[in-house]
Amino acid sequence: MWKSEYPPFAEEGIPEVSDLNVLPRFRRSGIASGLLDQIEQAAAQRSSVVGLGVGLYADYGAAQRIYVRRGYIPDGRGVMYENQPVPAGETVPLDDDATLMFTKQIDRHP
Repeated sequence: MWKSEYPPFAEEGIPEVSDLNVLPRFRRSGIASGLLDQIEQAAAQRSSVVGLGVGLYADYGAAQRIYVRRGYIPDGRGVMYENQPVPAGETVPLDDDATLMFTKQIDRHP
């Protein structure tokens, strides 16, 4: 998404990878990495940073691992729920709307 729905990314003009999925039977074949290569290359035309959000429960484990291996790091704003910060001590459902947001520095290609 060129204009993220996550306020910090939107304010900083950071494009966001959104809803990257690979069917289970096709995982571990390089599809996600290939897609991310293309996404990062396209994003580099507009920004030196690309962002994404990843779910917190075990179903997102493979995604969490690939993003970290590719150099994505948490943006430091903590857990988000529906793109809003979760205050300390607050309780939210651990569902698909609970995320940790990540960014990666990329080489910009004007």
